[in-house]
Amino acid sequence: MLVDYHVHLEEGPYSFKWLERTAKAMEHFLGNGVLEHGSREKIENQMIQLQKRLNAGCYSEEWLDLYLKKAKQIGLKEVGIVDHLYRFKETKNYFEKALNLDPNDSIGELQAYWLRNVMTEKMDDFTSAILAAKKRWEKEGVSLRLGIEADYFVGQERELATLLEGKPWDYVIGSVHFVDGWGFDNPQTASRFEKMNLEALYTRFYETVEKMIRSNMFDFIAHLDNLKVFNFKVNNESFNHKWYERIAHALKETNTATEVNAGLYYRYPVQEMCPSVDFLTTIVGKGVPITLSSDSHFPDDLGKYVAENKKLLQQVGASHVATFNQRERILLQIQ
Repeated sequence: MLVDYHVHLEEGPYSFKWLERTAKAMEHFLGNGVLEHGSREKIENQMIQLQKRLNAGCYSEEWLDLYLKKAKQIGLKEVGIVDHLYRFKETKNYFEKALNLDPNDSIGELQAYWLRNVMTEKMDDFTSAILAAKKRWEKEGVSLRLGIEADYFVGQERELATLLEGKPWDYVIGSVHFVDGWGFDNPQTASRFEKMNLEALYTRFYETVEKMIRSNMFDFIAHLDNLKVFNFKVNNESFNHKWYERIAHALKETNTATEVNAGLYYRYPVQEMCPSVDFLTTIVGKGVPITLSSDSHFPDDLGKYVAENKKLLQQVGASHVATFNQRERILLQIQ
């Protein structure tokens, strides 16, 4: 059975690039009939579709149904839709405490702009939309799950727990996208890697990942080695293996699952799955539960490489895939 447990509906900032990518996704499903590429008529048609999309928002039935359509096309039986915690206005204080937003610092200025333009939604609107869609999806033969991807910051666990409590999550994903207030996966700040001691940076990153795991707040941990996003890696086998073992041990000891995430493979320069094959092999060897994720942010990317990663799990010795329902983990045998 194929599943995809890390799927997003949208992400700002809202630029012409975002409009172009949204138009591409809509054309994938809706098409423009016989309208010629480059014609005025085609652009007019796309503008009408985009206006409808913007007016309805990313939580509309129409947008969600594109994900359902894709799931049915490729044979997905369970889909977990999440949103990043930083999408929600209620989390403003949580992120402002943790991020470098200094207007006198180039990275701080960039991140302040980014946060203003991605934090546009309300958490209840998201949860209500997914809950309302569950029965509709079930009738079409696809189980829809409600999740959240929550950035973890050391020392802010209580505030995070308060933000997450009382919501009908099927699962909560923990992730690290920031080291010491720096969003390392932002292409506009990638040059910072060149100035850093990579072993020290990776140590700081993995220490945060380990604390996140040991907080026992999460059902699974996302993209365990996403610090490699722009292909800056530590070329020290013993260093890497030490951390692979340490993270795998923490996952096993806390009974926390993780994922094979395809997002970096098809969307970022490193073009590699998360975690790497060596890291994944270490994790599987410890008996850590693992789920499958495309990390798609548009409906036409739903399910990307989950079939391939299911085979990869088999090749490295995994016998089951983890799924989730109402904060309960369910292991499905890989067939």
